[in-house]
Amino acid sequence: MSAGWLRACALVMLGLFSVSALAKDKTAIVIGGGVSGLTAAYELQNKGWQVTLLEAKPSLGGRSGMATSEWIGNDKTQPVLNKYVSTFKLSTTPAPEFVRTPGYLIDGEYFSAADLATKQPATADALKRYEKTLDDLARSIDDPQNPAANSTLHALDQINVSSWLDKQNLPATARQLVNQQIRTRYDEPSRISLLYYAQQSRVYRGVSDRDLRASRLVGGSAVLAQALVKQLKVIKTNSPVSAITQDKDGVTVKVGSVGYQADYVVLAVPLRALNKIQMTPALDAQHQAAIKGTNYGWRDQIMLKFKTPVWESKARMSGEIYSNAGLGMLWIEPALKGGANVVINLSGDNARVMQAFGDKQMVDQVLIRLHEFYPQARGAFTGYEIRRYSTDPSMGGAYLAFGPGQISKYWRLWERPIQRVTFAGEHTDTLYPGTLEGALRTGQRAANQVEDLAAGKSFEPEKVVPAAATAAAAGAVAAKKGNFFSNLFGGSDDDKKPEPVKAPEPVAPAPVPAPAPTPAPAPVEAPKPAAPVKAEPAKKAPAAKKPAAKTEAKKAPAKAPVKKAEPAKKPAAKPAATPATDTKAQ
Repeated sequence: MSAGWLRACALVMLGLFSVSALAKDKTAIVIGGGVSGLTAAYELQNKGWQVTLLEAKPSLGGRSGMATSEWIGNDKTQPVLNKYVSTFKLSTTPAPEFVRTPGYLIDGEYFSAADLATKQPATADALKRYEKTLDDLARSIDDPQNPAANSTLHALDQINVSSWLDKQNLPATARQLVNQQIRTRYDEPSRISLLYYAQQSRVYRGVSDRDLRASRLVGGSAVLAQALVKQLKVIKTNSPVSAITQDKDGVTVKVGSVGYQADYVVLAVPLRALNKIQMTPALDAQHQAAIKGTNYGWRDQIMLKFKTPVWESKARMSGEIYSNAGLGMLWIEPALKGGANVVINLSGDNARVMQAFGDKQMVDQVLIRLHEFYPQARGAFTGYEIRRYSTDPSMGGAYLAFGPGQISKYWRLWERPIQRVTFAGEHTDTLYPGTLEGALRTGQRAANQVEDLAAGKSFEPEKVVPAAATAAAAGAVAAKKGNFFSNLFGGSDDDKKPEPVKAPEPVAPAPVPAPAPTPAPAPVEAPKPAAPVKAEPAKKAPAAKKPAAKTEAKKAPAKAPVKKAEPAKKPAAKPAATPATDTKAQ
């Protein structure tokens, strides 16, 4: 009896040991503490993995915005974002009606869409004609996940948006408003692939502006990043990764002279940051070209803080508001601790030209113009914040914005794992790049791919159509006179072209050769137990901005703690520049 009891106990203990050993095998490192990296780490940890998150900077949240609130879509337009908002019980309030459709600033005067139709019918009619032409172009793409499905569509990738707009014969004011909308959402029209613009228009075809701005996320995208951070057990900030080495037994990640080992890695950093990490085996030529050549949209953000509002109550500067010269998307919002803030996004070449200004110079220029209209401005001004995503060497821009010829070469390239490394970040999402939704989706996908790789699944490559490189025209920027709202810093050359006189012409693309598939990386053997990683308590992130929404980011019960591990010491590696986090999130 006692012998049988002992045998039973031994079997139970053996089973518990086996389960423990099995769980210990499931180790992953997530590189990048932006919204997508935080999401991947959170999802893997929920699946029972031991996860270490490495972030190069002192804080987490990546390109989360500085705004104290953020407009988000409903379940129809942003289902993944709304799922996390519900999971973490984040506070939202319904969006006021006036922010749910775009507004316009024309020569300093604010117009709603209804106002524009009444007071400037020629401009309103031209905008409707442009939207109809764009809708027809978007409708020609059957599957937005495969935009270059035929040679006709593929040829659109060789054209930039500015050249296409030249053929639309838009009046000057309408063209300026369209230019500002495009550079605010993506980048300068001359730097954007027409196929990419059509593909993104196809994704949102039939989606109402009301659905895209359905509610306000109180506290901004940073509260979402903070909610994810609170769930994670092992986070190391100030940990720039210099090298990643893969072999049949696992992956070693170098931070200075310390080597962290795991079974798999999720790389959730912008492409410019990825360029600073030495990978062994090295990435192939196509991936290396994508890192260096993929266009990122430029957006810098200024927030001016006031102890009291100094503008008239009718200045409803919230939501998407486009000017006919020089001004990026702008909104006015209440501050969390009283007062009010003015948030200004400078985009495209308008942001590029401002790189010659220091932060204080830039703010002074804004205050000078604001003070002309509202003499109380300087007295009520209490401070400012500036985010320069475009010149941050670890980010290299605000979010993905494919240039001419780049979809043909790099479409869905980062969606596939390379041996034991999976990729996340808004730039790896096909439908919602540059947004919180895209960042969250890619974090989930990368976590699922790690699970699949551990189960022995291999990933076949997507077919990529080769195309001749087409250089995007560089838009020169020049300042011009105007008032604060209509001409903050001056427009780009796209705004200064003489009005076209020719009637609109259809795009007549030429046929192109059939694509040649890229070989997939060979599957790797199942992982062996990884060397442990020393853990630290998770650090709480300070408030950050909206990715890029375009991601930029906006409490589930804590899981049972996993065992903490020791880092494996490795020879010192040559340090590289700091990798960044990701989103619009962008």
